[in-house]
This record gives sequence, structure tokens and C-alpha cells, in this order.
Amino acid sequence: MAEHHFHLKANWPGLRNDIGTIEAGNLVTKISIPPEMDGPGVGTNPDEMLLGAAATCYIITLAAMLERSHLEKEQLSMESEGIVDVTKGVFTYKKIIHRPKIVLKANAIEKDVQLAKELAEKAEGSCMISRAIQGNVEMELHVTINLSSK
Repeated sequence: MAEHHFHLKANWPGLRNDIGTIEAGNLVTKISIPPEMDGPGVGTNPDEMLLGAAATCYIITLAAMLERSHLEKEQLSMESEGIVDVTKGVFTYKKIIHRPKIVLKANAIEKDVQLAKELAEKAEGSCMISRAIQGNVEMELHVTINLSSK
């Protein structure tokens, strides 16, 4: 069994509304509480980072699955949304919605479109971040597949 270790260093110099820093490999950024939660909104925050982790894991997993299936694409892009519920002052990361857009080569056939849809759905359960938050954060997927006009 192989294990990969990832390390992060965090520094928080002050109180609630201060600005800290994190460093993890190529990720070096300021952190603070977002303005939606009455913070200074400098750098990134845990809500954006969880959304970023889920989104990047999903899109990389989907790209790898498309490649392994020899399904040629013109473009793969995505928008994601994180929803945080605040009930009685308790913040709960409720849902992540991914909206991947796959543009297949112009010569793609219906079988290719169906395979792209199946892979987009399968990638959600294959991504390690999705598996890590499963049962705690609802995941929703809205896939768009088009053929290139080229």
C-alpha cells in the first residue's frame, strides 16, 4: 500500500478578524474569514478551499477518465458552487454543485456523448475528495455535453 503525505503550515497572528497565511507545496496564500461571515475577506478561506479541493479533484478525475476511455474532447471546463447553511449561528457546509461542460470533437457520435455523460457521473464517486466528504456534504452534478462547431 502506498501512502502520500501532504503538509501544510499555517500562521494566524491575531484574533478572529485578522489575516493569516498558509503554505502547502505550491499553495502559498493569505487566509481570513470571508465577508459573508463578517470577516475581512483577504486571501482565501476554508469554504473556498473546500470547494476548490472538490472541484479540482473532480475535473482532474474526469479528465483522466476521458483520456483512459480514448474519448477526445475539445474542451473541459466547470463552474462549481458551495452552499453553507447558517442556522442559529451554526455554519454547516451543506452542498457542492458541479457544473462541468464537456465539448467533444465535432465528429463525436451518440455513443461518445453517452460515454462522456457516464464518465462525468462516475468521476464524482471516484474523486478522493468527494469520497472524503461523502455523507457530510451533499454533492450535486449538472453535466452539459456539446459537440464542437469546428
